[in-house]
Amino acid sequence: MALNNTYDARLVQQETAVGAGLQILLLALIGTAIGMGPAGWVTGLVFAIATWAVLSRALHRAGSRTFGPANRVTLGRATLVGGVTALVADSFQDSPPVSLFVGLTAVALILDGVDGKVARRTGTSTPLGARFDMEVDAFLILVLSVYVSMVMGPWVLLIGVMRYVFVAAARVWPWLTAPLPPSTARKTVAALQGVLLLVAASAFLPHVVNFGVVALALGLLVWSFGRDVLWLHRTHRATQAAPAAAGRRARRELVTS
Repeated sequence: MALNNTYDARLVQQETAVGAGLQILLLALIGTAIGMGPAGWVTGLVFAIATWAVLSRALHRAGSRTFGPANRVTLGRATLVGGVTALVADSFQDSPPVSLFVGLTAVALILDGVDGKVARRTGTSTPLGARFDMEVDAFLILVLSVYVSMVMGPWVLLIGVMRYVFVAAARVWPWLTAPLPPSTARKTVAALQGVLLLVAASAFLPHVVNFGVVALALGLLVWSFGRDVLWLHRTHRATQAAPAAAGRRARRELVTS
């Protein structure tokens, strides 16, 4: 049994290594096609190594014996995000081809709706898989906001950093880590962020329209986070108030008895 567990663990680690290899291959293809500069290469390689290291450590800590089909889809999406990240880093020197940038980003966004369905249909949903999916989504939004901010200004970065600010705030106020109720509106707003940022990044529309598109994305995100934070705060206050109310009732019953 121990040998089987070791063998399974090695297979899982091999799949993450294959993902890193595919990331490097994609960078090589992009570099050959557009003559990518040092900034793009370094950023892409750092992304590949960091993804491999963090994912391998998380799988080891979770004791995963299989990588799973859904995680393979997410890993493929992470590879595309690495390519987009390299292009954005390279864009500080030379603008990337719009068709390549839009193509990689669009496929990554489309696959965002695939891995969850695969996990549910194959019965392989796991907390680690959901976290992996979420982190890839968040990083892609951050990268897209960096790219769009170079044209529209630093205020666009609020879209990319808002989720990370929320995570940092949860370290100060642990009640922010409480589970939220399912929400179609939250999922819709999250999905729209990448689409709206890609529309603006493609520059197919007039600047004023793109400005409105990004402003809409930010407004929706502020509304979504604000609603969730308000719900969490109210729930936290209600949870704290319940023991106090129970104590007061107990004291009244003692007095009346």
